[in-house]
Amino acid sequence: MLPPLPSLVAFETIARRRSFALAASELHLTPSAVSHQVARLEDFLGVKLFERSSRGVKLSPAGEAYLLRVAGALGAIAAATEDVRQGVRNSLYVHASPSFASLWLMPRIGRFAEAHPGVSLFLSASHLHSDFELGQVDIDIRYGVPVWPQLVVQPIFREAIVPLASPAFIERHGLHSPADLLQVPLIQSTVNVVQWTDWFAVHAPLRRPERFALRFDRAMMALDAAVQGLGVAMESTAIAGGHIEAGRLRPVFDPAWAVEVQAHFVVYPERHGYRSEVIQFLDWLALETGTAAHAGA
Repeated sequence: MLPPLPSLVAFETIARRRSFALAASELHLTPSAVSHQVARLEDFLGVKLFERSSRGVKLSPAGEAYLLRVAGALGAIAAATEDVRQGVRNSLYVHASPSFASLWLMPRIGRFAEAHPGVSLFLSASHLHSDFELGQVDIDIRYGVPVWPQLVVQPIFREAIVPLASPAFIERHGLHSPADLLQVPLIQSTVNVVQWTDWFAVHAPLRRPERFALRFDRAMMALDAAVQGLGVAMESTAIAGGHIEAGRLRPVFDPAWAVEVQAHFVVYPERHGYRSEVIQFLDWLALETGTAAHAGA
């Protein structure tokens, strides 16, 4: 059972603009017409989607949950419609975790575009995994423990997780051993599969950090803080490769002190693996990761 499309569009627009009046202006409708479309959708669903007060309008808990599902679907419809209107047939939709997309994929994506000029690539990034049932993504690049049943899961590369800091910070604090790290600010990336306690358990089992100077939920922010000289970050040399190559960061200790993991994965339904655009991207990704591994990045 599908709800009326005009009602869905009105709902998404109000949720995005947080205003019935602004939504009405965007949709070239009257506020009364927009309100009627939402009431129609609420009747269809049997729930209230918005909560109105003197301070304005906000989504109800049911509305928040519904928006998470339908916004992506409407975006997929809009993108597919635009592709058809523009005559685009070889489209590829790739979603990735934010730090991988920003720090590893974007510096290389130009080489894919150059090698495959006939593929129209759409890249998005967020910490949420793609819902393939919505039909909006061909490939998802995920970070974490690979527990995704009924999907093809391929590791991208092995990563060396090491303490990283700016050269000036390392020199200023004279960092030579794990014990030295307990005397300087440590930066924690809370989403990292390898935490400071894991690294200390391997290299200094009798010592553990008791607190962290800064904590972030994205690798890119933890690395930026280390670049600014605010402390030592525990991150992947693959993801931090651009900072390392530019001399903004360097491993604090010998590479032998790294903790190696496989934490980034290409994920897709088996049926997607037969698309030529998906095959081209996967082949290109394998070439890029092989080149990076050979170069030590």
